[in-house]
Amino acid sequence: MTVIGWLQIILFCVIIVALAKPLGWYMTRVFNGERTFLSPVLRPIEAGIYRISGVDEKREQHWLTYTVAMLLFHVGGFLVIYGVMRLQAVLPFNPAGQGAVAEDLSFNTAISFITNTNWQNYGGESTISYLVQMVGLTHQNFLSAATGIALAVALIRGFSRASVRTVGNFWVDVTRTTLYVLLPICVVYTLFLISQGMPQTLGDYVEATTLEGAKQTIAVGPVASQVAIKMLGTNGGGFSNANAAHPFENPTALSNFVQMLSIFLIGAAMTNVFGRMVGNQRQGWAILAVMGVLFVAGVAVTYWAEANGTATMHALGLTGGNMEGKEVRFGIVASSLFAVITTAASCGAVNAMHDSFTALGGMIPLMNMQLGEIIIGGVGAGLYGMLLFVVLAIFVAGLMVGRTPEYVGKKIEAREVKMAMLAILVLPLMYLGWTAVGVVYPPAVASMANAGPHGFTEVLYAYTSATGNNGSAFAGLTGNTLFYNLTLASAMFVGRFFMIVPAMAIAGSLAAKKSIPPSAGTFPTTGGLFVGLVVGVILIIGGLTFFPALALGPIVEHLAMNASQVF
Repeated sequence: MTVIGWLQIILFCVIIVALAKPLGWYMTRVFNGERTFLSPVLRPIEAGIYRISGVDEKREQHWLTYTVAMLLFHVGGFLVIYGVMRLQAVLPFNPAGQGAVAEDLSFNTAISFITNTNWQNYGGESTISYLVQMVGLTHQNFLSAATGIALAVALIRGFSRASVRTVGNFWVDVTRTTLYVLLPICVVYTLFLISQGMPQTLGDYVEATTLEGAKQTIAVGPVASQVAIKMLGTNGGGFSNANAAHPFENPTALSNFVQMLSIFLIGAAMTNVFGRMVGNQRQGWAILAVMGVLFVAGVAVTYWAEANGTATMHALGLTGGNMEGKEVRFGIVASSLFAVITTAASCGAVNAMHDSFTALGGMIPLMNMQLGEIIIGGVGAGLYGMLLFVVLAIFVAGLMVGRTPEYVGKKIEAREVKMAMLAILVLPLMYLGWTAVGVVYPPAVASMANAGPHGFTEVLYAYTSATGNNGSAFAGLTGNTLFYNLTLASAMFVGRFFMIVPAMAIAGSLAAKKSIPPSAGTFPTTGGLFVGLVVGVILIIGGLTFFPALALGPIVEHLAMNASQVF
C-alpha cells in the first residue's frame, strides 16, 4: 500500500461526490418533466416518440400497471436479442462470418442483457457479429439501464407523493432517461474513448503479420459506443472476451480512471435525486454516506490484501504484492479499486482476473454482490435496493423506541416491511440454492477448474453474480454448458424481477398514504446515528443470510494460503 495508491482512491471518491449534486439536479428536472438545456433539441424528438407509440405523457399509471408495462417491455427485448443471435449467420454486418448462436447460449444471453446482468458465456470477438453487438446488446444496454433508473424514480415518487394512486408513466420515464440522460453522456463519452485509442468501425477484422512471420487476425468493430453505455449504464458486457482488461476496451490509465468514474456516476447522483424529490437533500446525502462507508471499507480490505500478498507468496520470494492476473499498466491499486467498484455497482466489467485475487481480496467483490449491490449499485437498482434496507432500518428503530416507524413523512407499516424482506431474501434463495446443486451435480462439477474451497467459490461467485445482476466472473468455471446456461438464466431473472415487483408494491403503498409532518418523536434520518443504524442493519442481515456461505470458500482458502509452512 502506498501514498500514491491512496491518493488515487481519495481522488476517485472526491470526484464522485462533487458530480453527484449537479447531475442529480439535472436528472430531477428531467424526471419532473421540466425544461433543461437540451430541451430545444430533444423535446421535439420526445414528443414524436409519444405520437408514434400512442403514449399519453400526461397519463400516469398505478404501480401494478407500471410494473406490467415494464415486464412486457422486457419480453420484447428478450425476443429481439434471442432472434438476432439465432439468425446471426444470415444477417448483415458480420465480417468474421459468425454462425448462429446455440439455443441455450442465446437464451442465457438474452436473459442476461434484459436483466442488466450482461453475464457472458462466450467470447464476444469470436462469437458475436457487429449487428448483434449493436442491435441486440448495445441497444439493450441502454434500455435495461433506463428501466432501472425509471423504477428507482417510481419508488422515489412513492415516498414524495401523498394520497395518490399513481407512480408515474413507465413509457415516459424510460424515454426521458434514454434521451436526456444516457444518450447525451454516451455521445461525449464515446468520442473521449475514441481519442484514447479505442476502435469504432464497421470495417473488417485486421490481418497482421507478427515478428515471427505468422498471420494474426485482430478483432475490431464498434467498440467505443458499446463500452460507453456498458460502463455508464452499469451493464458490464464486454465487446471482447477480456473485457476492460483488453487494450481495445481500456487503452490507457486515463480511460481506466474515467471508466471507473462512469460506473458510479449515475448511481451516486440518484441519491441526490431522492433528496431533491422528497424535499430534503440531506436525506440523499445520508444514503450516499451509508454507501460510502461500506465502499471505503471494501476498498481498504481489497487493496490491503492485494498489496500485501500472502505468506505462501512471500515464502517463494514473491514480494511487492499480488500481481497475478492484473494488467501491468494498471497495477494493484487500480485493479483493486476497479474490482470493488464494479461489484459494488451491478456493472460486472473487469480489468483484472478476480479468480487470481487473494482469498480476502476476492471475498470483498462477493460481499458486495451478496448484499444486493446497494453500495451505489446499478443505475437506479442500487438506490431502490438501498431503500429496502432503509425501510428495515427504520422498522428496527421503531421497535427500539416503541412507536410506528416513519421515514420522510411516511409511516412504515407491516406491508412495506414484508415486501422489503421478500425482495431481500429472494437473493440468497437463488445463489445459495443453485450453488448447492452445482457443487454436487456431476455435469456441473465437471465445469469446475479447481477443487476445494477455491472451486466452491467459483461456483458461488457465478450464481451470486447472476442473481445480483452483476455479470462478472471468477473465470475458473466453464459456464457455456446446458446446465449453467439455464440455471444462471433463472438466477438472473429471479434476481432482477422478483426484487423489482416487491419494490414497486412498496412504491404504490407509500404513494397512497398521507404525508405526516415530523414530530418530537420522529427518528432523525439525516445524521450519523441514522447512517450507523442502516450500516448495522445491512451487516446484520448480511451476517445472518449471506456471510456464513460466503466465508466457507474464501476464508478457508485464506487460511491455507497463509499457513506458516509451504507445501
